[in-house]
Amino acid sequence: MSAYKKQIGGSHYKNMKIQPSKFINDNKLLFAEGNAIKYICRHKQKGERQDLEKAKHYIDMILERDYPLIPMTEEEEYRNAGITKEEAERTYPPQNSWGMIKPSETSNKDWIKGYKEWKNKS
Repeated sequence: MSAYKKQIGGSHYKNMKIQPSKFINDNKLLFAEGNAIKYICRHKQKGERQDLEKAKHYIDMILERDYPLIPMTEEEEYRNAGITKEEAERTYPPQNSWGMIKPSETSNKDWIKGYKEWKNKS
């Protein structure tokens, strides 16, 4: 009897036309690709949403492994935005951790004190 004809621990693959493991092995897929396929194939019969989240996790691993993001340089970021660094600094002044514009001459301590006073008055 072929190993693909039996299933140990459940029956969630038995009714499929092609066993995910057979497809994975016949196509010599890597571990992450195989697991993504496995979880996608069985989600309705077994793990539901969690199986799809697992598949997505493996797809994220594949993306990170095969297509890593290369951070842009500061110059590339400005060029993509269509502005110069000087324009950005004039247009987008520094902000504090709350996303509020903080005048450059104001110290963090003074800024926090002023913010708390303003908040208490509101």
